[in-house]
Amino acid sequence: MKRSYSLRLRLTVIILLPLLFVAGIAGLWQLNNARVTASDVFDRSLQSAALAVANDVALSGGDALVPATRQILADTSGGRVYYHVYAPDGVIVAGYATPPAGIPRTAGDDLNPVYFNGEYLGREVRGYRMRTRMQVDGFSGVFTTTVWQDVQIRSAFVQALMLRSFVAISSIILSLALIVWFGIRIGLWPLSDLQQAIDLRSGDVLKPIRRPVPVEVEGIVRTLNRLLGQVSDAMETQGEFISNAAHQLRNPLAGVLALAESVRSAKTETAMRQRADDLVKAAKETSQLAQKLLSYERAKSINPASAKETFALNDLLADLAAECQRKARRGISIDFLPARADIELSADRTMVREAVSNLIDNALRHGGDTLGTIRVESGVAQDQATITVTDDGLGLTEDEIQTALQRFGQVGENNDGSGLGLPIVERVAHRHGGGLSLTPASPGLQVQLTLPLARQPV
Repeated sequence: MKRSYSLRLRLTVIILLPLLFVAGIAGLWQLNNARVTASDVFDRSLQSAALAVANDVALSGGDALVPATRQILADTSGGRVYYHVYAPDGVIVAGYATPPAGIPRTAGDDLNPVYFNGEYLGREVRGYRMRTRMQVDGFSGVFTTTVWQDVQIRSAFVQALMLRSFVAISSIILSLALIVWFGIRIGLWPLSDLQQAIDLRSGDVLKPIRRPVPVEVEGIVRTLNRLLGQVSDAMETQGEFISNAAHQLRNPLAGVLALAESVRSAKTETAMRQRADDLVKAAKETSQLAQKLLSYERAKSINPASAKETFALNDLLADLAAECQRKARRGISIDFLPARADIELSADRTMVREAVSNLIDNALRHGGDTLGTIRVESGVAQDQATITVTDDGLGLTEDEIQTALQRFGQVGENNDGSGLGLPIVERVAHRHGGGLSLTPASPGLQVQLTLPLARQPV
């Protein structure tokens, strides 16, 4: 058996890959959102610092900042903020003497605040510049307040935030993977239970599996039970065939062996020839019995779903009637009356021929001295093909018919048949979805075999 990959692993991969993909997209979105959020937080901090500085300068005339504002400048979002305020004439009012390079130029009456990226003492900075009309020490005009902070502080904060987000997302993904793995492991437990049930089956125990199984594997179990039933039936049929063959062939084979011994011990040539003739006759009867046993067992294996050889029924019956006529004893006529329309069957042609041959052989064998005519007819009745064999011989009573239909059933005291002719015909009919009926004809017997049509007659 070719080994494939684990079903548990396959399900885990099928479930986890889409989840990992979605989690990855969500993680990238979250990391980008963290970056944007951090930038927004720092920018708002710079704006708050600039407003606080401008307010203190206006109140104190540029002399001092209140403690709260100094606290803001000392540790805004984790780092120092630098500031610079100058008057309309460009004179510094408060703050650090050297502003960062890269501050955008604006017109004199433009009061819109701007954020910018610049450089201060060789370091990259992020800044905020605002222009406000106010009065300081009796001098009024547009004062410009600029605050800035090292970008490195901002990058470190973003990296820490992204790291926390990554750890949280990774933990969620890992937990989800473990949940999926154990969930699938528990969910597939019924398959392990089913395997144990199958392991309990053997050549001696082929009973169907009755354990509750998930809906998804009901079809598999149903098919397996059907297969177990077929194997059980096949084994039962095989055992029955062996038993039947051993039982039925024991006496004929013993008789053949006894006749063979008597031929060897014959004292005269005439006695030897007579015993040899008896030996040949006994061997033929044994061979016929063995053939009947094989036909009976083969009839069991007919499967209407697969035995679909399409053939013309009238052609088969015409050839068979002609062949049996050549073998019949003198004075017996075997007539074939075909149906007017062509009849096609879809069946096991060999076994259908065997069944009809058995019907004719039974009439020849058991018709008695009054037998003169055997009539074989084909026809159609209720979407079924009919094969009717009628003779004018001794016939059978209702009780004798029941006996004749039994396996190895013998009618009459001096009967050299196998007792399998009619059981073979009946089994062939039933395995094809047809039927068999026997009716006393007064005189003789009428036997009708019905089989499903391949198509309607034309």
